[in-house]
Amino acid sequence: MSLTLTVDGARWRAHLRDLADRTPGLVPVVKGNGYGFTRGRLARRAAWLGVDTLAVGTYAELPDVASRFDGSLLVLTPWRPFVPDLEPALAKRVVHTLGRVEDVEALLARQPDARFVLELLTSMQRHGFRARELWAAAERLRSLNTGRLEGVALHLPLAQGSHLGEVHRLVNDAIGAGLRGLDTLWVSHLTSSELATVRQSYADFAIRPRIGTQLWLGDRDALRVRATVLDVHAVERGDSFGYRSRTAPKGGHLVVVSGGTAHGIGLEAPTGDHSLKSRAATVARGGMDAVGFVRSPFSIDGKQRLFAEPPHMQASMLFVPAGAHVPRIGDEVDVRVRYTATTFDHIVVTD
Repeated sequence: MSLTLTVDGARWRAHLRDLADRTPGLVPVVKGNGYGFTRGRLARRAAWLGVDTLAVGTYAELPDVASRFDGSLLVLTPWRPFVPDLEPALAKRVVHTLGRVEDVEALLARQPDARFVLELLTSMQRHGFRARELWAAAERLRSLNTGRLEGVALHLPLAQGSHLGEVHRLVNDAIGAGLRGLDTLWVSHLTSSELATVRQSYADFAIRPRIGTQLWLGDRDALRVRATVLDVHAVERGDSFGYRSRTAPKGGHLVVVSGGTAHGIGLEAPTGDHSLKSRAATVARGGMDAVGFVRSPFSIDGKQRLFAEPPHMQASMLFVPAGAHVPRIGDEVDVRVRYTATTFDHIVVTD
């Protein structure tokens, strides 16, 4: 009676090992809901891969991974003065991300031996130093002469097209700023060919690719999500059902399955697809919702079925029209999910 993620363990591990072997300096990203696997599980898997560093999204995520992974822990969200002090043993393992001159001064005043990377402002325009600010940060670091610079970080956009021009410009800015001890580039969202070019262009630097989705979810065929059928009810046209007493549009069955808003089912995050087709689909979904028909992620007999009403907290009610295959209580049905936004009741990794 649950929403279950089943992982083909052998296939998944083979994918992880293959990507790690092809990616020198790999830094696995373990953040948010752990890409559906949980952060703790992925921290243990990162240790199995033999990497020396993993990345988390926020300081609040550190406790989940620190006891399961013995190496360095890079926090991707920039440090701010309101971040609580870390326990001394953990503080020695953490690599902070800095993106403002004032934060360089504040962190080193609080923790003189702090390890940190300086994030450069990319075309994402999210966090980081502009060229002039980077020069000021380098000057402050020379005067303070404390802390341990672990390199500069570039978080690049997912947009199509080559990132190489932007990478070269930003790295040249960092070199020109005269950062003492600069020998490492931490990068996100570069393709394999772009990484190869960057390694060739900056042969004196250690390149540390930070990878999450491509690593953990790179072989979707190794993953399967299934929900349990909890109840089945025959309905005739006009029969009322649900929290808001909707009426059945025609005869069929109501199928109640595990998986609701508490799991992330039915909660749709904004998409980056701005094509005409995508916009038309959004309009169509809006029209379906107005009359109570919204396609669900649950598939019965190979066909995605409609929500009979909005998902409940831990279960969803589907409408299956007359003549279609009706599952029995206890059967399992396939579910398409967004792994980064889904919480599973059970995760089963097969041998």
